Amino acid sequence: MEMIQKPKGTRDLLPDESYKWQYVERKLAKVLENYGFKEIRVPVFEYTELFQRGVGETTDVVQKEMYTFDDKGGRSITLRPEGTAGAVRAYLENGMSSKPSPIKLYYNMSMYRYENVQKGRLREFHQIGAELIGSSSYLADVDTILMAKSLFDALNIPNIKLNINSIGCPKCRGEYQKKLREFIGKNLDSYCDTCKTRFEKNPMRILDCKEKRCKELNVGAPMMIDYLCEECKEHFENVKTALKAANVDFEIDSSIVRGLDYYTKTVFEFVDEKTGLTALGGGRYDGLVEEFGGAPTPAVGFATGVERVMELFEATNNEEVKENVPDLYIVSCGEKENIKAIEVAETLRKAGFYVEKDIMERSFKAQFKYADKLNCKNVIVIGENELESGTVKVKNMSTGVETESALDTDAIIEILKNN
Repeated sequence: MEMIQKPKGTRDLLPDESYKWQYVERKLAKVLENYGFKEIRVPVFEYTELFQRGVGETTDVVQKEMYTFDDKGGRSITLRPEGTAGAVRAYLENGMSSKPSPIKLYYNMSMYRYENVQKGRLREFHQIGAELIGSSSYLADVDTILMAKSLFDALNIPNIKLNINSIGCPKCRGEYQKKLREFIGKNLDSYCDTCKTRFEKNPMRILDCKEKRCKELNVGAPMMIDYLCEECKEHFENVKTALKAANVDFEIDSSIVRGLDYYTKTVFEFVDEKTGLTALGGGRYDGLVEEFGGAPTPAVGFATGVERVMELFEATNNEEVKENVPDLYIVSCGEKENIKAIEVAETLRKAGFYVEKDIMERSFKAQFKYADKLNCKNVIVIGENELESGTVKVKNMSTGVETESALDTDAIIEILKNN
């Protein structure tokens, strides 16, 4: 019978890698929590309309990449392609708007997009994201950017460059979009079919096109930053001034529009200088809560791909992340001896120690070999002699030193602590 394999664009995260992921995820969660963010978990699938309205019908995500299907009740369902829409839906549906502002949420979730599979780009991938809902102040933008920077600092990932831009608000986009259509319209026939469909609805999406020909045609296009209204201009100037005061280096990149329609005003990306790839992206989205039926509510957030963070971490990190190894292996043979081994192991586990013991009914020699392969820190033998004498020897496997102990868990715990 033919073996069933995983679907294209997915991967198995095996135990010899997962401990590194756990280390990184714990580090990043600690940073987010230090800024007052609390974890939220939302469904892996939502009604399709949520992403059509939230992410935007002219985006690549909605037009090309979503996993959408009808459920058995005939309702259109989509696997979540990103985290913000679901988080904002949960914010509204669960009455979080009545709580003191700002609401600070973070998530670590799998996402699903039907993408061209290549290095660093999967169809099931993972994002860590943060959403700060309720503040219109530039200070919220700055805090969010500083928190994003702190994620890379916490993992000792160097050479990450911050690029920022402002894409204005609906009030100041009208004049800009008029100028952009004039620029693009001269060569519209040469753009890809997707860009042509975006020309009337949202010409700014054309600037985000990944097609080589379209990129070339976009060179010299007018920039949104030159058409900002006074409010957006002042907001952006305040962001820049505060970042400089915080000694954060950044560059203005007028090509950043981000790939999702909900963004307004400040947008930003943290880019790996070595590869030029975006490691984290985000921005302000002041209209999304209202788009979902809530009161006008400002918000700002970001997301980073865990797979990409892991690549950067493993390529540049100087710390050695060690796999968790057993504090103790209990070697035992014989019915009474095995019962005692179970008793000792369970007591030590409840006391917080990682303990392994034989469950394969191996010989003494084979158990010692297995303990060595597991890189156990300490080993004790519970045999007939040990049961009779009520004493064991705790062997420190790194030094070879044996310490005699009463066959008593409290006594063994003290030796394990010292070892």
